Amino acid sequence: MTQVIGVRFSGNGKTYYFDPVDFSLSQGQSVVVETSRGLELGEVALGNHEVEDSEIVQPLKKVIRIATDADLTVAAENREKEKQAMGICQERITAHGLDMSLVDVEYAFDRSKILFYFTADGRVDFRELVKDLAGIFRTRIELRQIGVRDEAKMLGGIGICGRPFCCTTFLDEFHPVSIKMAKDQSLSLNPTKISGSCCRLMCCLKYEQNAYEELSRIMPGVDSIVETPDGRGTVTESVLLKRQIKVRLDSKPNNPPAVYDINDCRIIKKTGARSAPITDTPDN
Repeated sequence: MTQVIGVRFSGNGKTYYFDPVDFSLSQGQSVVVETSRGLELGEVALGNHEVEDSEIVQPLKKVIRIATDADLTVAAENREKEKQAMGICQERITAHGLDMSLVDVEYAFDRSKILFYFTADGRVDFRELVKDLAGIFRTRIELRQIGVRDEAKMLGGIGICGRPFCCTTFLDEFHPVSIKMAKDQSLSLNPTKISGSCCRLMCCLKYEQNAYEELSRIMPGVDSIVETPDGRGTVTESVLLKRQIKVRLDSKPNNPPAVYDINDCRIIKKTGARSAPITDTPDN
């Protein structure tokens, strides 16, 4: 076991482990830490605690000091400089006629480097832009192309659920999301209904997927044969989260399917297919 603290460098960023050395730190404190990019100012997300050695990427970087008023002043000045750099870089992008969209600017804590984040449909030759910016800011310049999900995380916004984006509030990293998840959950396969503002599949499709997969192993699929309290019948639909099935009884083939709790039925022959998802037709 190793004692660590968790530090974030932005409000919605990933938490990284650091060696607290001799400091006793609590959540919310600002600290200056050693990183691969040099000294950085971060916020303690997890105070002193122990974790398994297997969870740590060695070598573990150290906490240099608890942030002073001077450190906080430097960080505030950097935020102001980032706003100015954003406008200047956008002007130079336009002047060079580059097909790229500037998303964010980040100053290194010691101002030894400025990172410009952008999106573009393909590769962009920004060598002349880098030279131009280096001449203006007199420091090291780095341009980093990011994806649309990272752009949404940086810019923030309100999702179709009416709440702030998950990626800007609590998700510290993106997980793979597939169209299979939407099918498993019997959701509409209309891209406009299952895509976020970033035009990628919504991250929240992942949240309940494990529950759907577990229930799919238990519940009978469409065309399964079951014994109900009212006799034998064929499953026409499985409602996973309610643990209910709709059954067309052999004794009443012309009646609408009856609804039963899965615990009240006995599966005689199980198939894997569930009811097909409802597919919306795009509006004309």
